[in-house]
Amino acid sequence: MREIPPTGVPDAVAELLEAARSGDGEAFRRLIEPYRRELQVHCYRILGSVQDAEDLLQETLLAAWRGIGDYQERASLRTWLYRIATNRCLNALRAAGRRPRDPAAYRTEVPMPEPSRRREEPSWLEPYPDVLLGEIADQLPGPEARYEVRESVSLAFLAALQQLPPRQRAVLVLRDVLGFRAAEVAGMLDTSENAVTMALKRARAALARDLPGGRESGPLPDSPQERRIVDEFSRALQAGDVAAIVAMLTDDAWLTMPPMPLEYQGPDAIGHFLSTVAVRGCRRYVLVPTRANGQPAFGCYLRDPRTPVLHAYGLLVLTLAGDRISALTRFHDNSFLPMFGLPRSLRGLPSGER
Repeated sequence: MREIPPTGVPDAVAELLEAARSGDGEAFRRLIEPYRRELQVHCYRILGSVQDAEDLLQETLLAAWRGIGDYQERASLRTWLYRIATNRCLNALRAAGRRPRDPAAYRTEVPMPEPSRRREEPSWLEPYPDVLLGEIADQLPGPEARYEVRESVSLAFLAALQQLPPRQRAVLVLRDVLGFRAAEVAGMLDTSENAVTMALKRARAALARDLPGGRESGPLPDSPQERRIVDEFSRALQAGDVAAIVAMLTDDAWLTMPPMPLEYQGPDAIGHFLSTVAVRGCRRYVLVPTRANGQPAFGCYLRDPRTPVLHAYGLLVLTLAGDRISALTRFHDNSFLPMFGLPRSLRGLPSGER
């Protein structure tokens, strides 16, 4: 991402810097405002949590405010802010017990089928609302960036990223996603360029191993092709039509449910899970479309024949490959829904539902 001056006029930036160093809070706010959202997304990529990212963003801005008097302009303001944010994130990852391990995250209403894979550690990855991504002032990657903005917040990329050691994670994001030079990253992390190069090499190798390769990319966001797939899936799940859902899956599709470590792969395993757990018996849902991580998503609401009130049942995100679905990611935590503009409950059916 290229740097955007807060006013577009270098003299005005210098004036804001001088005022901020003198204790002018409004000047400081104007100075850092263009970078606020991209810094939050940066923290999210490293931490995998929207809530933690917002906490670390606030810590970063507080540290920047306290340290603005010592900012010597040897690096750009954006680079200086990324240095603070990255190191705050790394400190947070080192801190033991930062994220509570809630036993309720593993509680299920019915016995779960044997998974295709059981991870040793839970995945604390959380979804990120597209509406917040749209607030980033400049989404164009730098000349060295290997991942487009959409790919760099996709669930597949972030899930693989969370498996990297924290320092490799930070180096890969700073170099390959944001396009900072090796010397800049070395300065941010107080290390050598050679150490940055080696960390990047290891991170790229691990990512190449964990990310699915050779798969056809999904359709463009909000394109007719994407809308068709999303509409077909929505109709099938709301009708409880497991066979129709299975027919839409790629042969190597995954079903995951962060933070649960259980994962199901392939149409047969996913179909068995859907029929025995998700849509067992007369269990039916109403889906409200939204977007998360650059991907189509739904707020899920469980029908109850005893009441007109539909209660929230998490968020479901689709990963598309060509005209099929390569991953279903279900987030159980309803606390995410307000970030997507979705209520905790619905009364009656949404417009158009009968």
